[in-house]
Amino acid sequence: MAVRISLTQCPSCGSSSVFPALSAKDHTVTHEIFEIWHCDDCTNRFTQGMPDADSIGTYYQSASYVSHSDTQKGFINRLYHLVRNYTLGSKKKLVQKFSGKKSGSLLDVGAGTGSFANTMQEAGWEVTGLEPDNTARANAEQKYGLKLIPPGLLFELEEAQFDVITLWHVLEHVHDLHGYLARFQHLLKPGGRLLIAVPNYTSYDARYYKNCWAAYDVPRHLYHFSPKGMELLARKKSFVLENIQPMWFDSFYVSMLSEQYKNGSGNLIGALWTGMLSNLKAFLNKKKGSSVIYIFFKKPV
Repeated sequence: MAVRISLTQCPSCGSSSVFPALSAKDHTVTHEIFEIWHCDDCTNRFTQGMPDADSIGTYYQSASYVSHSDTQKGFINRLYHLVRNYTLGSKKKLVQKFSGKKSGSLLDVGAGTGSFANTMQEAGWEVTGLEPDNTARANAEQKYGLKLIPPGLLFELEEAQFDVITLWHVLEHVHDLHGYLARFQHLLKPGGRLLIAVPNYTSYDARYYKNCWAAYDVPRHLYHFSPKGMELLARKKSFVLENIQPMWFDSFYVSMLSEQYKNGSGNLIGALWTGMLSNLKAFLNKKKGSSVIYIFFKKPV
């Protein structure tokens, strides 16, 4: 029986100015309905009644959960793999640009099946990958020879050893939100970079699809961040926002899934149109991307 967490305060900022914003369905595993609450102060949102850390594993048990299984089953997952090689190169260039280093030490949190960790290792970086899921860790070792570590070892790593820490669509899954961010502050070298990519519920595609927006992904996504809320959260842990970059392909991928959730079948033309409009909004204002990469730096002492 899943143990649910009921919150009366915002898990991001601690404010009591929270209220129900909408309800969303778990389309991937259980088809349960979860409420999503909004914080009036920091503007982040959270999944009310989220399963606790010991219960959440059940909600990841799906062969279609691509970040763990690496499945290519279905059109959308095949498309995901087709685009992934390009996005891996883009992420590598982003790390090198903002770290100012061609190679260095990197911690990839929520490494999944290890594709990004492998890309950075092949580029000459010394990479530590952290992944909670046993299946994903096994797939990473089988596919790339990577020995990813479980999350409990995060708090045993040597301090001030990493030039860069990356979380690609991971922070929204982490129960110990503040503990992880505080730990990153200790693990980074002075002047190191923290790159966090998360869905953005203030994007056009999120507003268009409403409770059918696939990136709500309840209850696996415990939090739903706004650009304002993300910056405030990181600032509490002494990180400084340096740059914001939209993830251009996410608007199309999320829109295709959302069309399935909304209409029961994939409306490819509708998804492409919505994704294009979302990217146009993001081109004019980077804070409107369907998913956003936040680049923070640790202030040198």
